Amino acid sequence: MDAASAVDEAARAAALKDVFRTHPAAVTLITASTPTGPVGLTASSVASVALDPPSISFSVTRATGSAGGLLGADTMLVHFLADRHADLARVFAHSGAPRFTPEQGWTTLDTGEPLLPDARAAFRCRALHVVPVGSSSLVVAEVLDVIPGTLGDPLMYHDRRFHRFDPDAPDL
Repeated sequence: MDAASAVDEAARAAALKDVFRTHPAAVTLITASTPTGPVGLTASSVASVALDPPSISFSVTRATGSAGGLLGADTMLVHFLADRHADLARVFAHSGAPRFTPEQGWTTLDTGEPLLPDARAAFRCRALHVVPVGSSSLVVAEVLDVIPGTLGDPLMYHDRRFHRFDPDAPDL
C-alpha cells in the first residue's frame, strides 16, 4: 500500500467511526466461562442473522483479553441490557474494571456461563463462524437457548454515551 492509499484508508476509517458514533445501537454484555475464570465485554454490534438456524452476529476487537476468552469459549451468553444497566455496561467497556462482583448480581448457569439474571433476556450461543477482519473478528453464533429476563427499556449507545430509550416519545 502506498502512502496516499494509507491516508485514504485512515480517512475512510475515521469517517466510518464518526458515522457509527452517531448511529444509536442497543447495548449487550457478552460473557463466557474460561479456564482462568469468567470473561465479558460490552458490545453494541449484535444483530440478527437468520432463523434457521437461529443465529446472531457481533464483532470484537482484538483476540486477546476478554475478546480472546470469548473467542476461545465453547459457548457464551449475550445479555440484552435494560437502561438500569448503564453502570454495568461502563464497567465491562473498560479493561481492568471490577467485573463479576457479587454486587453486580451475577449467577452461573449449570453449563458454566456467567448469567446476569435481571437482563432483559440472554441468548446462550456457540460460534458457528469467526471471520478475522483487520484487528477485529466477526462472530456468527447459533442461538442454543433463550433465557427470559426482567422487563425494561433497552439501554442505547450513541455518541460515546449510554442513553435511555424513550418509549413515550411521539412517533415521527
